[in-house]
Amino acid sequence: MSRALKYDIPGTDWRRTSLDLAESGVEGLFLDSKTISKRIVLEVGFGRGEFLLELARSAPETAFVGVEVSYKRVLKMARKLAFAGIENVRLLEGRGEVIVGELMGDACLAEVWVNFSDPWPKDRHASRRLIRPSFVAEVVRCLTEGGVLHVATDDEVYAEQIDQVLSAEQKLVNDFEPDRWRSEVPGRIQTGYQEDWLRDGRSMHFFDYQKQMKADTGVVS
Repeated sequence: MSRALKYDIPGTDWRRTSLDLAESGVEGLFLDSKTISKRIVLEVGFGRGEFLLELARSAPETAFVGVEVSYKRVLKMARKLAFAGIENVRLLEGRGEVIVGELMGDACLAEVWVNFSDPWPKDRHASRRLIRPSFVAEVVRCLTEGGVLHVATDDEVYAEQIDQVLSAEQKLVNDFEPDRWRSEVPGRIQTGYQEDWLRDGRSMHFFDYQKQMKADTGVVS
């Protein structure tokens, strides 16, 4: 089988470009669909795509956007969507911090998911971790009032950093208080990687933070 045939997309290709996003906004990625609502959910770094596929299946009227830096993973995910007949997902190739920070508009996302992003365990690489104050501030800007940022990691050191960054963001409220994070969330979709890590005895760290607003004025705090 040739490489071209191996990665042929047997149906509609739901990949979009950064230029598409810049020109039309995230809502514009779904103008070709009449059945999808204006509620938009983003997953940054969808990897093999298992989590995003299940999210999309469970909420067919919600619009989902998946961002992944790997061209091959985006292409493979496009094939999976076509095989599954899923039409409420759009795919973007690129770095999550660039897509969110430079191309997403204000208050356009109902939820953002960041599942098991690279923990960059070496100290000299810590600055490469995705969950940093600058990225979280951009996520907050993009979230609607009451929107939620979901983060997961299996790395204990990274979990401490995530906790520090999220708890320091004044416009976010921890939905899991008084816990800093939770080791399991009933009903949360599990991926194959996560199941492997649990069998290996790794601890999971799940964070849910909601964008708050002032109750008296309705103005975001």
